[in-house]
Amino acid sequence: MYDVIVVGGSYAGMAAALQLLRARRQVLVIDAGQRRNRFASHSHGFLTQDGEDPAVIAATARAQLQRYPTLSWRKGAVTSVSGAKDRFEVTTEDGERLASRRVILATGLADTLPQIPGLAERWGKSVFHCPYCHGYELDFGRIALIANGPEAIHHAPLFTEFGQATLLTNALVPLEPETCRTLTDRGLTLEGRAILEVAGPLEGPVEVRFQSGEPLSFAGLFVATKTRPASLPAEALGVAMEETPMGVQYRTDGFKETSIPGLYACGDAARVPHSVSLAVGDGAWAGAMVHRSLVFDPAL
Repeated sequence: MYDVIVVGGSYAGMAAALQLLRARRQVLVIDAGQRRNRFASHSHGFLTQDGEDPAVIAATARAQLQRYPTLSWRKGAVTSVSGAKDRFEVTTEDGERLASRRVILATGLADTLPQIPGLAERWGKSVFHCPYCHGYELDFGRIALIANGPEAIHHAPLFTEFGQATLLTNALVPLEPETCRTLTDRGLTLEGRAILEVAGPLEGPVEVRFQSGEPLSFAGLFVATKTRPASLPAEALGVAMEETPMGVQYRTDGFKETSIPGLYACGDAARVPHSVSLAVGDGAWAGAMVHRSLVFDPAL
């Protein structure tokens, strides 16, 4: 019987585990090895790690956790979480069943990109989701935001802080004349043609080709993905989910507990907005709150 099983060994999961290990709790981390930012070569905006390879950050964190004797670590995916507080059962993809008093879901997110040829293979290289993470490195060049819905209209002016920005509506988001005037007054260029494909080198300037007319070249593209937890191992328990402007996530309270007592969630799968530094902070808080529960909520 573990005190806590953490489902997901990326930034939030490891940050949660660290708090519990420092309280000498028996912690098992089960990691499928699918970090959300595995497509990016550099991480930005994370204090002390700005510009570092995300894989290096993750490896350093794991090495630090492994100094604690109460850590157990397993590679692989979790297929289900069943049971209840103080008697959860976690089943792995190879059929092993593991018991714990508490469970933390730190599964991270899966991103669904618009169905535009050439976009997915450039994800994390020349196509990005966050201007704070990648905008500075584009050196205030020509950049574009591909609209993935009406909400792009509200976010678009932000991108003028990071480059000579164009809003590509992809013929999906009609713009009223007054909206056009407002956006152009904020320094945006508007392009309403339907996108045919994204071409050019995987890393470096990209070319956006349209159904008609001349292509446009940009130093980088941004697009808001639709997100969902990378896995839903506790789905059978009826854990509550919630809709956000970015997609679906676990619903948690201020202590990071889900709708199922004793089941917690943290990181990108349980909060918006998303970044490595915010995931680490969220995971640290979740770990502390789970420890608090173990201390103050006696086992039945």
